[in-house]
Amino acid sequence: MSIVFWKYVKNMNLEAIKTGFVLAVPMFLGIQLQTVALTYTTASQCSFIAGLTVIIIPILKLALYRTNTPLKIWIAALTALTGLAIIAIQDKFTINFGDFLTIAGAFAFAVYLISVEKHSISKNLLYSIVPMFSFCALFTFCLAFTDPHAEWFPKSDTFWLGVVYCALFSTAFMYTVSNISQRYLSAERVAVIYLFEPVFGAIGAFFILGENLSWRLLLGGTLIFSATIISEVNFKKPKIKIVADKN
Repeated sequence: MSIVFWKYVKNMNLEAIKTGFVLAVPMFLGIQLQTVALTYTTASQCSFIAGLTVIIIPILKLALYRTNTPLKIWIAALTALTGLAIIAIQDKFTINFGDFLTIAGAFAFAVYLISVEKHSISKNLLYSIVPMFSFCALFTFCLAFTDPHAEWFPKSDTFWLGVVYCALFSTAFMYTVSNISQRYLSAERVAVIYLFEPVFGAIGAFFILGENLSWRLLLGGTLIFSATIISEVNFKKPKIKIVADKN
C-alpha cells in the first residue's frame, strides 16, 4: 500500500495519521468481531445479520447527528434486507453468541462507514489509507501476540494463498475503493451496495464450485439489485423553467 500510494505517504501529516487511527478502530472491530462470530454461528446466519448495517446507519445518523435519511433510502434498505434474508436464512432463525458478535460487528461497520463519510467531506482520505491499514495491522498483531494458540508459520500453501488474496483484494483494494467512493456516495448507499457480497459469492460458487443457483438466490439477488436502483434513482420531478418571450 505504501508503494502504491507513495505520493500520499511522503506528504502525510499528523492530521492524516489521526484520521487513519479514527477509521482503523471501527474497521478493525467490525472485521474481528464478525470473524470470531463464525466460530459460533453459520456463515448464512452471519451474512444476514451483518446486513443489518444498512438499517443501523440511518438510525445512528438520526440519533447522533439528527440527520434525516430520505424515504427512498429506508425503502431501499428494507428491500435489500428482505432479499438478503431470502438468500441467507435456510433453517430456523435463532440467536446465539455468534449472532450477538455479528450484530456488534455490524454496529462497528456502521460507525466506520459514517466516519468515512464524515471525513471524506472535508479532506482527501487517500492520505489516511496507509495509516488506517497500518493501525489495523498493529491492532491485529497485538491481538494475535496475546493468543497462546496462535500458529505463526502454517505450512499449508493454500493458507498463504488465502492470506495474500484476502490482504490484497478483500481488504486493501476493497476498502480503498470504498473510501474513495464515499466522496460521491452516502454511507447508506454504500451499505446497500455491500449487500451484493453474498450474491457475488453465490455466483462465484456456481462457476468455481459447480453449486446450483437456487430460486432463493435469484429472487433475493433481484431484490438487492432493485434496492440499489431505488437508492440511486432521483424520483423528484425535474423543475421546468418557463422563459417569457419579451417580444
